[in-house]
Amino acid sequence: MTGEIKNLDGDKALAAPADDGGGAAGHGRKGGKNKLSLVPLIFLIFFEVAGGPYGAEPAVQSAGPLFALLGFLIFPFIWAIPESLVTAELSTAMPGNGGFVVWADRAFGPVSGSLMGTWKYVSGAINGAAFPALCADYLARVVPAVADGGARVATIVTFNVALSVLNYTGLSVVGWSAVALGVASLSPFVLMSGIALPKIRPHRWAATAGDKDWKLFFNTLFWNLNYWDSVSTMAGEVENPGRTFPTALMSSVAMTSLGYLLPLMAATGAVDAPPEQWGNGFFADAAGTIAGDWLKYWIEVGAVLSSIGLYSATLSSAAFQLLGMADLGLLPRVFALRAPIFNTPWVSIVVTSLITLGMSFFSFNNIVAAANFLYSLGMLLEFATFVWLRIKRPEMSRPYRVPLRLPGIIVLCLVPSGFLVFVMAIAGWKVYAISAMFTAAGLGVYYLMKFCKVRGFLKFGTIDGEGLMYECHQGRENVSV
Repeated sequence: MTGEIKNLDGDKALAAPADDGGGAAGHGRKGGKNKLSLVPLIFLIFFEVAGGPYGAEPAVQSAGPLFALLGFLIFPFIWAIPESLVTAELSTAMPGNGGFVVWADRAFGPVSGSLMGTWKYVSGAINGAAFPALCADYLARVVPAVADGGARVATIVTFNVALSVLNYTGLSVVGWSAVALGVASLSPFVLMSGIALPKIRPHRWAATAGDKDWKLFFNTLFWNLNYWDSVSTMAGEVENPGRTFPTALMSSVAMTSLGYLLPLMAATGAVDAPPEQWGNGFFADAAGTIAGDWLKYWIEVGAVLSSIGLYSATLSSAAFQLLGMADLGLLPRVFALRAPIFNTPWVSIVVTSLITLGMSFFSFNNIVAAANFLYSLGMLLEFATFVWLRIKRPEMSRPYRVPLRLPGIIVLCLVPSGFLVFVMAIAGWKVYAISAMFTAAGLGVYYLMKFCKVRGFLKFGTIDGEGLMYECHQGRENVSV
């Protein structure tokens, strides 16, 4: 079976050859060797989103234990689950690299696909840039020399280079590394929760902050429970995506939600500390109070391991997004070049690594807020894409289909969309200005690429003349359009 897709100009591109292995021909890796299986995919999603409860402390600081516990109990149902369901359906319907870029391009055309790519890539790159610096901050608690100067620069550069090399070796290696890192970073919280049980006083859970900071509270929830769709950019590298994606996403939602809720219940219930003490890193102090310094240091080491997993997963998804955009003709085909041995998109890995490395040395609070804003724009477009394809392409083969009719689908998307609008509404004018600048730059890149393609300044399309593929595919899962 063959299909046709649109290139940068909106014209029909090369026909897509059939594939018989559950992946996307031309758009993913050929054959089943070294593809991502279920367990590594679960942990990659876990690190795309959370990496453990590190960073959840400001929810307690801003509103108190009661609202923090309610937030991490309720928010997965109104945000994480809807986003995961959308990702599962669209990733299995169009199982190629590029993910949300492919979906928006398919629904609304290449301009929308390019804008989606800009919003999500900038957001992911800024998000990833925080992790090398965060790793250096945690190491500085143990080795004070790393706090500033040349030692800090060397730590950040080493962190970046080492994990770029890890990504170069392939997603299978990255995935199983994520499993090991996930177990190591979550283990101290499992121990803390167990040791805290006899010390928990339930009345402490009802405490609230005197001066509540709702903006910080909701931003903390949003920051700690988003990016469920990031793994979609690697759909072409997943083994049997029609079966693996839904299971992996739902398993990761459960693991992530419990990974926040149980440690928060243990620490807030066992430690008598006012909300204002719950700044970043307080989990380590709480663990020291509950079990002793040995667990405090273990959690601090776990934070470093979590930063490694977070950065590695973010780098992978961003690099495969660029590969997918190159396959669609939205970027020059050099971004789709794969390494000869490991078959990884080495140019996209290097470019993303350099961008995040450069950002790691800046203090950019407003830009981080803008990253949330851009991510929100991308998610609104993603929900619109999901609904539009259900209406306009009901015949599209969906190996996993959200079990709701159109009215239910609209409600499923409207609830998280309302929260996105709220998050965007409370942003300041600087965030609006920065987001507008990035959006304008994204449109500029799109039309620049179109100009270069027409004039022949750059080469576009897939490598070695392979057909582009995200729309039609038939194999063991009968994934076709």
